[in-house]
Amino acid sequence: QVQLVESGGGLVQPGGSLRLSCAASGSIFSIKTMGWYRQTPGKQRELVARITDGGGTTYADSVKGRFTISRDNAKNTAYLQMNTLKPEDTAVYYCYSVASEGGGQWSAYWGQGTQVTVSS
Repeated sequence: QVQLVESGGGLVQPGGSLRLSCAASGSIFSIKTMGWYRQTPGKQRELVARITDGGGTTYADSVKGRFTISRDNAKNTAYLQMNTLKPEDTAVYYCYSVASEGGGQWSAYWGQGTQVTVSS
């Protein structure tokens, strides 16, 4: 089994910054993709950013130029640097990963979520 543990959420004023971390552990053979989704009450979970094992990145239009995703493959950890935060960025942020425990099978895993609140 693969576990994802997030950290770094909290309360920040508009225009401020936060850095989220997501550490993967467990019986990991390989990790293909790591990323972040976010969700607000009554809305579907939406992709924020993702990064492949080769370093390719994808961002939601709403965060381009403000958020940066990075990854330390040696530590099985992904980071989301969030700058110029806006109240509309307020959400629960979920780390996810596509990983393999071996045997050629890949599965999606999710973290427990971390709250990010942008408010004055």
